[in-house]
Amino acid sequence: MQNWITDFMEQYGYIGIALIIALENVFPPIPSEIILPFGGFMTTYTSLTLPGVIIAATIGSVLGAMILYGIGLLIDVNRLEKIVDRWGHILRIKKEDIHRVDAWFDKYGMWTVLFCRMVPLVRSLISIPAGMSNMKFGLFVLFTTIGTLAWNIILVSVGAALGASWENILHFMDVYSLVVYALLAIILIGCIIWWIRRMKKSK
Repeated sequence: MQNWITDFMEQYGYIGIALIIALENVFPPIPSEIILPFGGFMTTYTSLTLPGVIIAATIGSVLGAMILYGIGLLIDVNRLEKIVDRWGHILRIKKEDIHRVDAWFDKYGMWTVLFCRMVPLVRSLISIPAGMSNMKFGLFVLFTTIGTLAWNIILVSVGAALGASWENILHFMDVYSLVVYALLAIILIGCIIWWIRRMKKSK
């Protein structure tokens, strides 16, 4: 996949970068950890510029995030309530649980979107709950853009600084991703334990 990504970017320049990054947001398995540093490296031997690559990547990323936000709008709270009405007794989920999560996202959603845009995997998926909670579109785009811009500036700049050795950053990003995934796994396990205990108490 790495060769296909880099070949596509070299062939189509800014447009290729924007398209690949948009796909990376919709399909998280496509790694921005390859796209952005290589885009930075391209500025060292092509006519592409550092600001141009950063802007193209940010546009593509925000467009991809908008698509997932739209998917979230289709799976809004009302639809979730209907699912809970039908399957909630099996999943041990109540409407109050949905409203509690929705209220939390209404209160802290902007900052959640901002910081999650710099977390591997989650940076794409966070757009869905933002849409589900009907987060104001303007605020969503604003905080998505800020978080995305910070992520892009760092990785593109590092790729340009490393030049032909840009792939050296991939090892660091792998470690960073593993740490993040481990933390997410711990949080998930904690949520499962909490859910099991709540089920026992309800019985």
